[in-house]
Amino acid sequence: MTAETEHPLAERFRNFVRASDFPCVGAKSALSRNKMRILVARDLASAWDDLRIVPELSSLAADYRTTPELFQTLVVIFEQPETIAEAEFEQYLWERVQSLSDKDALWFGSPQDERVSDNPEDPHFSLSFGGEAFFVVGLHPGASRPARRFERPALVFNLHDQFEQLRAQNRYEKLRNSILDRDLALAGTMNPMLARHGDASEAAQYSGRVVGRDWQCPYAGRGAGALQDNNDTSGIQDAA
Repeated sequence: MTAETEHPLAERFRNFVRASDFPCVGAKSALSRNKMRILVARDLASAWDDLRIVPELSSLAADYRTTPELFQTLVVIFEQPETIAEAEFEQYLWERVQSLSDKDALWFGSPQDERVSDNPEDPHFSLSFGGEAFFVVGLHPGASRPARRFERPALVFNLHDQFEQLRAQNRYEKLRNSILDRDLALAGTMNPMLARHGDASEAAQYSGRVVGRDWQCPYAGRGAGALQDNNDTSGIQDAA
């Protein structure tokens, strides 16, 4: 657990997960096993806390390699913005993910997890921090799906290898179906954006916004965001 264990937003997030109708049983397991790390950051639209977030992701990756227990996760809750529309949240999510990925690759020198692709159009796409693949779930107050509707923007980073562990143990489909059934009971409709890794790129699922087949992911790849604009020093200035 991080230093934010006692932060009011951290406690409210734990209560959000504890709610009887919250559908993600994986998150409930992470919380009950004391494997849910929570970091409270300033602003989803700012690089201010990037240099706090990346080391937390690397620490989780290193700890998982040492002890590959299931249901380890990092939740980053942002104090701002308090009100946000789905399209705006999606934009900021990918800006943050790009900045974090660039810093992980260029500043910290972490390698790409070679088991996944860095191309968001590839069915085997996943993010990579500290050499481990991660799947991201975005939550915010304006989300159309109730399960994604937390009072502040949040990014939940789940280790991709955990899904492979569950598949190897023949537990993945049971867990997935349980989450789908609970989400259906909560929302009244099936989530149209769900897809299995390897069948379609997971990138379209990150923000929770319903997108069409013509949607293009704005993620440019690890390190590519920094290379696209050599004059953008906002990350350095904000992190100082």
